Amino acid sequence: MRKILSTIMMLMLTMGIAAQTYYTRPCFDKKLQKQASRWMKSGQWRNGFTAAKPHKSVNAVDFYEQYQKNPEQWKALFHWLSVTDLLAIPKGKHPIEGTTLVASVEDSENGPLEKRNSESHYHHIDFQYVVKGTERFGIIDHMSSEPKDKYKPDVIHYNYDKDKALFYDSRPDEFFIFFPSDWHIAKVKTELPDQQIRVIVIKVDYIDNI
Repeated sequence: MRKILSTIMMLMLTMGIAAQTYYTRPCFDKKLQKQASRWMKSGQWRNGFTAAKPHKSVNAVDFYEQYQKNPEQWKALFHWLSVTDLLAIPKGKHPIEGTTLVASVEDSENGPLEKRNSESHYHHIDFQYVVKGTERFGIIDHMSSEPKDKYKPDVIHYNYDKDKALFYDSRPDEFFIFFPSDWHIAKVKTELPDQQIRVIVIKVDYIDNI
C-alpha cells in the first residue's frame, strides 16, 4: 500500500495537480471514472439490498474495481444485509455464511473528536452502515497528516490537521466504505442530544494486484 501511495503522489505531481489536499485515491482515467460512476448508480452490486445507497464520499472507482476483483465477498455482504433484521440481531460478531467475512454488530456511543483515533488499513476495507442513531465520520487529508505509530496488525493511526478534515453525519439510507486510501475517524460526537448508535461493520479483503 505504501508503494501505491507513493505512485499516486508522483502521478499527481507529474500531471501538475496542486496537491494541497488529498483525501482518497485519485483516478486519472476519465473513462474508468465514468464507468465506475455509472456502475455504482446502477445498483448492479445490490444483490437484494435496497435499504441504503453509497454515501457521496465513497470512492466509486475503488468500489467498482474491488467488486470486480472480489465479487463473492461483496455479493455475500449485500445478501446478508438484505436478509438480516439489523435492528433485532444481537450485538456481537456474526459470521457471514459461505465466506470468511464477519459482521460486527456494535451498540456504541459517539465520543469527542480529540478522543477518537484516525486510522486506515492496508489489507482490509471498512464497510460501515449505521442502522440506528447518527454517527459522525471524519476523513483526513493525507498531505497534512503523518503516522503516529507503527502499522500493526492491520491498522495505523495518524496525527492530522482537524481543520482540513471532512466530516459527514450518517443517515439510515446511506452506508460508508473506507478503502486503504481513505484515512478515517469513526464515532465522532455530533450536536444531537442522543449519541447512542448501532453500526454494522464488515471488513472486506482488499485485493491489491500491484
